[in-house]
Amino acid sequence: MNLLHRYLFRSVAVSSLMAVGLFAFVLLVGNLLRDAVGLLADGQLDFGLFLRLLLLLVPYVVAYALPLGILTGVLLVLGRLSAQQEITAMRSSGLSLLQISAPVFFIALVGLVFSVVVNFEYAPAARAQYREDLAQAVRLNPLNFIVERTFVDQFPGYVLYVGEKNEEILNDVWLWELDDQQRLRLFIQAESGGLGYDRQTESLLLTLDRGYSEIRNENDPEEVRKARNPPLEFQRTSVRLPLENILGRKSGNVKLSRMTFSQIMAERKRILEAPEEELSRPKNEALMRVQMSIQERFAMAFAVLSLAMLAVPLGITIQRKETSANLFVALILALTFYMLMVVFAWLERAPELRPDLLMWVPNLLFQGVGIWLFIRAEKR
Repeated sequence: MNLLHRYLFRSVAVSSLMAVGLFAFVLLVGNLLRDAVGLLADGQLDFGLFLRLLLLLVPYVVAYALPLGILTGVLLVLGRLSAQQEITAMRSSGLSLLQISAPVFFIALVGLVFSVVVNFEYAPAARAQYREDLAQAVRLNPLNFIVERTFVDQFPGYVLYVGEKNEEILNDVWLWELDDQQRLRLFIQAESGGLGYDRQTESLLLTLDRGYSEIRNENDPEEVRKARNPPLEFQRTSVRLPLENILGRKSGNVKLSRMTFSQIMAERKRILEAPEEELSRPKNEALMRVQMSIQERFAMAFAVLSLAMLAVPLGITIQRKETSANLFVALILALTFYMLMVVFAWLERAPELRPDLLMWVPNLLFQGVGIWLFIRAEKR
């Protein structure tokens, strides 16, 4: 029996690690394409910083890839063993499904503990450092984020065009300010300009010299003849370009998603002790946000065990050895789990519904279905 357990442990562990690596790679590429690849291609990031950002994203994507990877690994191994009648042979020798699946649950428990550590320590610390490194790159050389003879649309509400960069001077600068419907609200053209970083607001400060501005009519911005005022000449003006698309939205304080466990508990204590009028939102709502962050991370860690509990009887019952079929089932189950988590996260602003406790519904649901399927498979 020890030999059988070692065989199952090795098979599930290898398959799960390969699946975790695959899904982590997919998530990593997706995050890099969204955040950093475009900046690297445009010369706004050097390759060394790009590699550092890539490594900092690993703990963040592993937190999501681990439950999905273990689910896939269990389905692949048990589905193949069941299709080849090896599970039937094990049961014929007197082993129960619980004894057969003991190595799987051991791997799931190890994954659960590892996931708790990642979710509360490594992932938030890496996300905070990721944002700080991007901000540092902007502080050290803000001109890197401007590509000459290119329409730069990374600043929310603005499109910038620079004809030429000459050391620290921008020449032939065009700036379009857009409204919420992406219609032109303000147009500025200047002979030259400069760029600096405002650390307090985490934005770029664009200073423009010798140009003119044109304010469009709010009701009909597309019609040039209906502009609110004729073009106005200026000698110098400045515009703040927000960096939300690069650095994320600034909230004044460190975001809960970038806090470690000790920092979250300190924040919870601060909210409990602070007078209501000193808080930016009602105390019960602020406390619920903290509770949601804590419970969501624990719930995501327990997803490793919940999905494994469902995968064991499902893999035995489906009896499919094809990798594509098991991968499809794993994706459907994982997407269902994550969608339920997102739905309950939307209730954050309704603390009377206790969304922090509702975050555990997906785990309880999947564990309940898994136990039911396990009992049915045991009786066969």
